[in-house]
Amino acid sequence: MNNNISPFTNRKTNRRLVTDRLFTGFLWLVTLAVMTIVFAILFIILSKGLRHLSLHFLFGLPSEINAGGGIGPFLFNSFYILIISMIISLPIGIGSGIYLAEYAPNNRLTEIIRTCIESLASVPSIIYGLFGYVLFVNYFHIGLSVLGAAVSLSLLNLPVLTRVTEEAIQTVPQNIREASYSLGVTKSATILRVVLPAALSGILTGISLVACRAFGESAVILIAGGTAASDTMWDFHLLSQGANLPVHLWYVQSEALVPDAKQIADRSAAVLIIIILLISVVIRIPAWIRAYRLRR
Repeated sequence: MNNNISPFTNRKTNRRLVTDRLFTGFLWLVTLAVMTIVFAILFIILSKGLRHLSLHFLFGLPSEINAGGGIGPFLFNSFYILIISMIISLPIGIGSGIYLAEYAPNNRLTEIIRTCIESLASVPSIIYGLFGYVLFVNYFHIGLSVLGAAVSLSLLNLPVLTRVTEEAIQTVPQNIREASYSLGVTKSATILRVVLPAALSGILTGISLVACRAFGESAVILIAGGTAASDTMWDFHLLSQGANLPVHLWYVQSEALVPDAKQIADRSAAVLIIIILLISVVIRIPAWIRAYRLRR
């Protein structure tokens, strides 16, 4: 049978194999180059900051003039604002994604809504900060605050979370839904007990993306929350100034008068990267547990 294959066909097949191998090798080189750059950046930042970390630096109060200040209030604000923004954005974003994927009709209005969501996801974060400033400072006259920063940050998270949730649900095969319906399960129960668990990995990926972005966001916080934080630790007052760790890092690098500003910036950057990596890992744990149970 192989004798019937023409030399032209053999040459064409070999050319395709060579092209495929070259392209695969190129992709591996690009991947290795990107990973090398990423790990090099992480190594440089962490090696500069981790050596001088201490509990006093993590939980101590900052100093405007004297060396040796900490980042306690700014670190607390980072978590406080993140939690408030996620409490606001998670139900709305995931609920909107479920509606668009499972209930919204396929018509022109739905397509316009999707287009608007995608457009909002590409809007620069500083625009959301300006909106929060106008709403909470100019309109409600409550000043730069944790509340304004958290609400503005939740608005930044909503479009991405909605779109990722919709895409994750749409990847669930239709026959899984039909099997559930055939057993007499209602649509809402099917979504809660079948579709959402099947789409859990994709939804958690979206939550991880918005949570890490929110924790490392500075433009929104700078405009809606200010550049200062409370002068006491564990200040849960929503109207306190809402500067977070990225804003403090920017301030220390650009305008701080303390003599150890460079060391504070290095340690703050290391803390910021470590926490973002931990947030990403912790959010993915439920998906890993579910995948492990399914394999068993």
